[in-house]
Amino acid sequence: MSDMRLIVAGAGGRMGRTLVQAVAATEGVTLAGAFETADSPVVGRDAGELAGLGANGIAVEPDIAPFLDRADGVVDFTLPAGSVAIAERIAGKGLFHVIGTTGFTPEQDQAIAATALRTVIVKSGNMSLGVNLLAALVKQVARTLDDQFDIEIVEMHHNKKVDAPSGTALMFGRAAAEGRNIDLAARSARARDGHTGSRRPGDIGFAALRGGTVVGEHSVVFAGPAERIELAHKAEDRMIFARGALHAALWARSRGPGLYSMADVLGLTDA
Repeated sequence: MSDMRLIVAGAGGRMGRTLVQAVAATEGVTLAGAFETADSPVVGRDAGELAGLGANGIAVEPDIAPFLDRADGVVDFTLPAGSVAIAERIAGKGLFHVIGTTGFTPEQDQAIAATALRTVIVKSGNMSLGVNLLAALVKQVARTLDDQFDIEIVEMHHNKKVDAPSGTALMFGRAAAEGRNIDLAARSARARDGHTGSRRPGDIGFAALRGGTVVGEHSVVFAGPAERIELAHKAEDRMIFARGALHAALWARSRGPGLYSMADVLGLTDA
């Protein structure tokens, strides 16, 4: 099979540059294009130079259009509105879409799901192999322990992150809720301030910390009578997310239209 040709969305951002590096380092994958928003100062710059690799001859464009006819798929860690627009642009054109963007509203999630009826979309709050394995463990532990064990999810990210709780924290929350067979939206506690009263049994709590250059740290705490279980993941380099996204892209290349997750990619759906 010929090399998989990928377009990197948001090529000037931290994850975009890391993705360009990952593509260059991955056998069987070729960079087909790179684009940014029209007002980005990196438009017109060489994507390889931006990623610290040296010139690769691919200039960052202000639109995806120039690359659509010479690519197999798009890898996208941008913003929710941009991801929704990209999905719509490539639907029906035979390209798959790997989305690592977080912070979607319910309406945006619905729009992505509707578009996936016409194209292949792999969407995950975190593309790391370790995080997705941990989510499977969280679901299993939550299923095993009753609500005498309170569940608290703590996450910390760099001071530039714009959404909270993180997509990964919400992924762990959904996994715990599925294990307990409860509705996360109805049983999550996301803000505590002042005289809140005692903790409601069965809730899943979230705490978000922001500061410095932290790539991503997550802990899921099961706090029971006289004992506590903690499951944790610490990301040390954004490259783990880029490698996971490329793994998802290679998997997506041979799939039919549908909305998939990293759990599907890694065979963890029934975990």
